[in-house]
Amino acid sequence: MVLVPGFLGTDLYLTHFRSWLQRIGYQPYYSGISMNAECPNLLIQQYLHAAIEEAYKSSKRKVHVIGHSLGGTMARAAAAQTPDRVASVIMLGAPIQGLVGHPAVMRTAELVREQILRRHGPSVLPGCYTARCTCNFIESLMGKFPKSVRQTAIYSKSDGIMDWRVCRTGDPRVDLEVSSTHMGFVCSPLVYKVVAERLAGC
Repeated sequence: MVLVPGFLGTDLYLTHFRSWLQRIGYQPYYSGISMNAECPNLLIQQYLHAAIEEAYKSSKRKVHVIGHSLGGTMARAAAAQTPDRVASVIMLGAPIQGLVGHPAVMRTAELVREQILRRHGPSVLPGCYTARCTCNFIESLMGKFPKSVRQTAIYSKSDGIMDWRVCRTGDPRVDLEVSSTHMGFVCSPLVYKVVAERLAGC
């Protein structure tokens, strides 16, 4: 199992969530991402694939990938790219049908995008961190998702950060509503109950 932090987050804020998963019998691995403020495609290539491979080799079975917010979007893309290694993906308040969120978050995302372009120049596409991007990250999200990987999209109408409408796939078998704030996804008993049930069903 691999955990993926959200926008501007680090693995550390998922410590409580990781501890809970350990208590119920799973072996969670951190993503290795020092801060989620980089081109998602680069982060997936540099960190997520390695973390998934490590978990796969250690457990000798397909792994579960759980991501919060942007981390959930990245988890879904990574799962689509490595279906032979991933059993399921669980997205917590993750924008998967577009990017619509609180204005302050969107302004911050634009600042991060400008820094990415300054750091990498031609190494990333000009549309990085926007819906206009055409890299593997976006292609993996827009393409047909592998049937072998079970999906769960947990969303909340009281999210407060992301528009809950873009945090659903449109499939009622995949989309599950809870009552939670955006940051509350990683410490909510309601979310934990859904996560435990979905993991047990895999």
